[in-house]
Amino acid sequence: MKYVLFVEGYTEKKAIACFLKRWLDRRLRQPVRIQTVRFDGWAEMVKDMPRKARLYLQGPDSREIIAVVALLDLYGPTFYPPHLKSAEDRYHWGVGEITKEVAQARFRMFFAVHEVEAWLLSKPDLFPIGVTNKFPGKVQHPETINFDTPPAKLLEGIYYQYLKKHYNKVVNGSEVFKSLDPNDVYQKCPHFAAMMDELLALAYQAGLQPSES
Repeated sequence: MKYVLFVEGYTEKKAIACFLKRWLDRRLRQPVRIQTVRFDGWAEMVKDMPRKARLYLQGPDSREIIAVVALLDLYGPTFYPPHLKSAEDRYHWGVGEITKEVAQARFRMFFAVHEVEAWLLSKPDLFPIGVTNKFPGKVQHPETINFDTPPAKLLEGIYYQYLKKHYNKVVNGSEVFKSLDPNDVYQKCPHFAAMMDELLALAYQAGLQPSES
């Protein structure tokens, strides 16, 4: 059985499915598949999600789909009402509005707070030493790195200042994801943990059995 994962860009398409699968497979008796569907940015993703989710969940392969899962960075989209300033308010509004718009029982909407790069900061020593030594203390709580200086912007500044090169989301980010233990992210990023708990619960509901270990 499989999840269908909607993502907004190349970093997510290249690295996220394998990363999520590593966490899930440790907890399930049989491995799951994650089929990634990339959109051209958040605006196209929000626009096309209802139609695409319906195509998958009502299509010929519907029975093998555990859920269609959408993942957006919280930082970047501009569809939030102006009065919503906090991460929590934007998160809950975005999940509610998109879930209502898609209107499919096996659809789940999630946001990476504030970007998927926050997950990388759960293990700072995976970065080059010149970068690791310059991280601020707030990386102890990666999801608090905020809308003013979101994780990718923080990494870009440190990379350029201390390594004299730009941080490349697809190349550098994907390399760190290969070495990153999802359990480290689970321990430090509450929204990530809630997402993974929900994905695991969906797998159990679909009839998959817990790992014996």
